[in-house]
Amino acid sequence: MSRQAPTVRSVLGRRGFSSASEICGRSFAASSCQPRCGAGSYSSRSVCNLGGSRRISYGNGGCGSGCFADLGLAGYGNVGGGRLGLCGPRGFSLGRGYPERKADGIQGICIDERLLKPLCVGVDPLEHEIRCQEKEQIKSLNTQFACFIDKVRFLEQQNKVLETKWGLLQQYVLPKKGKNLELYFENYICDLRKRLDCLLCEKQKLGSEECATSQLVEEFKCKYEEEINRRTTVENEFVALKKDADCIFLNKEELEVKVDLLRRQLELLKCVFEEERAQVDRQLCDTSVIVKMDNNRDLDMESIIKNVECWYQEIAQKSKEEVDAFYQTRFQELQDKRGKYCDDLQSNKCEISELTRMIQKLQCELESVKKQVSCLQSSICDVEQRGDCALKDAREKHIELQNALQKAKDELACMLRDYQELLNVKLALDIEIATYKTLLEGEESR
Repeated sequence: MSRQAPTVRSVLGRRGFSSASEICGRSFAASSCQPRCGAGSYSSRSVCNLGGSRRISYGNGGCGSGCFADLGLAGYGNVGGGRLGLCGPRGFSLGRGYPERKADGIQGICIDERLLKPLCVGVDPLEHEIRCQEKEQIKSLNTQFACFIDKVRFLEQQNKVLETKWGLLQQYVLPKKGKNLELYFENYICDLRKRLDCLLCEKQKLGSEECATSQLVEEFKCKYEEEINRRTTVENEFVALKKDADCIFLNKEELEVKVDLLRRQLELLKCVFEEERAQVDRQLCDTSVIVKMDNNRDLDMESIIKNVECWYQEIAQKSKEEVDAFYQTRFQELQDKRGKYCDDLQSNKCEISELTRMIQKLQCELESVKKQVSCLQSSICDVEQRGDCALKDAREKHIELQNALQKAKDELACMLRDYQELLNVKLALDIEIATYKTLLEGEESR
């Protein structure tokens, strides 16, 4: 026994057809057709015996279509059809089954007695299972077909979205003819090089300023060292002058002490001289002197004593004047030296104060210069770091853009490949749909 089971199910058409048939040497064949969705449909069931050329046909039409048997004995239809039959909602005919025609005249009826015998119709037990399998296959094919259609629509939408994105990217990256990504990246690299050149020029300028500042700092250092040396020499001179002034002041004190001692000795001598003189006067007053005078001699003792007294007084006065003059001149010299030393000391103090102010000023300037140098160094380091960071960021951006471009190219290639595959699938589906359509049209034309 051979079995053929072609199945077709249409979703988009207006007609549906399914059939199952069995053919054997001296057995029967059955076929059925059920409409799925359509205005006009066709269904048939037939059992034929090739050995006896017998066929029973059963038809059910939705639009008044009749069914007929080629060589059968009986035909049964909705509207009715056959050489002799009853026309109406349901009719029965014997003989060859044809559609209802306009009769030209009365024809005779020929009855084959062999057709009146009961037929041995064999029912295949696997028919129900085969029909279920056909239904499941039709459902799965319809599901796959619907999935393929949805996928094709989705991919067409994706293709339109990608075409739109690609057009936007081309407009953004290549607004003019002849411009490509390499030119864009070259411009970006040229901008980065210009920024790098500006940073290098600024670095050179800051380096020259740093050299000038370092030279100025060295000059200030030299001046500061010279001022320190001058200060040390002036301090040494001041110490030496102070020592000399101390020595002079000690000498002055000693001389003043000596002057006081001499004055005290002079006063003591005056007192002693006065006492001696008083004693001599008292002795002369108390003593009775008998003087024998020689008239031949002119001795005037009083005048002699007065002369001696005058002479001693002159000597004492002269000594006193000499001592006073000597000490006065000495004291005057010491006063002059003291004034001179005081003037020198005042001038030295003024110079020391000026040097101290200058040193403080130089120290402040040195601190400010050091701060400027540190600021310049920090700014140079910051500029170098910023330049390195900018260059690094530019390189990373360049690499990221290259990677993004390569990724976009790969995605575009994958999308083109998927689109090509989907086009191939769509073409295959279109071919399959056309094949099924031709099969349906062929079955409907039968």
